Amino acid sequence: MKQDLIQELSRLTSEARNPDSQDIDLLPTPAVLEKINLADREVPEAVGKVLPQIGEAVESIVAAFKSGGRLVYMGAGTSGRLGILDAVECPPTYGVPEGMVVALIAGGEDAVYRAQEGAEDAPQMGRSDLQDISLCQRDVVVGIAASGRTPYVMGGLKYANEIGCTTVALSCNKAAAIAAEADIAILPEVGPEILTGSTRMKAGSAQKLVLNMLTTASMLRLGKSFYNLMVDVQATNEKLVGRTRRIVMEATGVSLEEADRVLRQCDHNAKLAIMVILSGLDTDAARQALTESDGFLRLALQKLGKAEPPPEGGSGKTAGR
Repeated sequence: MKQDLIQELSRLTSEARNPDSQDIDLLPTPAVLEKINLADREVPEAVGKVLPQIGEAVESIVAAFKSGGRLVYMGAGTSGRLGILDAVECPPTYGVPEGMVVALIAGGEDAVYRAQEGAEDAPQMGRSDLQDISLCQRDVVVGIAASGRTPYVMGGLKYANEIGCTTVALSCNKAAAIAAEADIAILPEVGPEILTGSTRMKAGSAQKLVLNMLTTASMLRLGKSFYNLMVDVQATNEKLVGRTRRIVMEATGVSLEEADRVLRQCDHNAKLAIMVILSGLDTDAARQALTESDGFLRLALQKLGKAEPPPEGGSGKTAGR
């Protein structure tokens, strides 16, 4: 059994020794950092090669959201923590409800702060964790594992397949076992790590980039932006209040005082405030226009025949005023 595991790991590029860093233990700090930096440049290139698969996953996630389903991440160790990092940012960033993007980590909440290495070896735990959140057919499950062989993730994907979910495997090895358990396999192969056995480095960076793409692209497809402005941000702290004001000013060209006035009128909803300013409608009518356009601000304005500001914003002129 131990020999089988060693042979399995030896076939994974993420576990191979990097020929460019054989002397890293005796190098001075600047040279160490240069090698790490050079290795990190390989990550976006590897991710770029799997954009078609990422796009396929995004389409499935958008369809799930529109049908009332969820995006569910699951992983162990660094992979699980990266899923949590991406999931917890979605409600404040995009104004979506808690639970629309869910993240599970082998070992539960304790594993977020302290390694629970043995937890990843239990496929039944992956199954039971999905059962505990009442996984349903409308959901999309993304199994994250740098090695591509994590039993916890394998167990979860198998269960998700049994109940008819769309399943996605995210790994940094072309020979990832989880790929065979998923409808869509996203496999950015970043090659050997600069330090063998530390897949939190290049592999972790690649996973982070992919997860960013999955949620960001999906939220864009749900109308969460106006041009490239994040208009569904939740103003839950001083920084985000300031950001909301700036977004409204940038989108409409109004003064700070006017942005504040309309934001108060719209319960600090930036998208609604922009709609009110650019359309000339009252709050209720602007909200209805947004609803009829599925939350797409530009589409709502186009339906009303209202001119839009230039992409850069800040023109000082607004439509319908």
